[in-house]
Amino acid sequence: MTKTLFVLNGPNLNLLGLREPEIYGSDTLEDVRKACAEAAGRHGLALEFRQSNHEGVLIDWVQEARTAAAGIVINPAGFGHSSVALLDALLASGLPVIEVHLSNIFRRDTFRQHSYVSLAARGVICGLGLKGYALAIEAMASLIA
Repeated sequence: MTKTLFVLNGPNLNLLGLREPEIYGSDTLEDVRKACAEAAGRHGLALEFRQSNHEGVLIDWVQEARTAAAGIVINPAGFGHSSVALLDALLASGLPVIEVHLSNIFRRDTFRQHSYVSLAARGVICGLGLKGYALAIEAMASLIA
């Protein structure tokens, strides 16, 4: 049976390619989706790729993943710095989690250098742009093999 990987994206990532390209690059969310689909395909994984600007929707998807996925790759965006509720959902999922950020959060504003989501993550990849997602999927494939 094919294992499914949830790739969840938080607020404002729907604006990739338009919003602050000097920080986030010129790749669009569709480019990210395609790269994730290719990476998942190389490892025989099915992919659920989603984005929401709403914290509760992301939490609902994490809860759905408990029974529908083998692992979660998440770019929580701004919610990483503020959402204890998202952390709690990830911890309750019982699934391996890898956190991804397009930019290097440690070279940015002080408030961006802390992520609640990191407390639930087996690993964190930041600062590598779109490539970070492919690396996260590769790492996840090893974790759930």
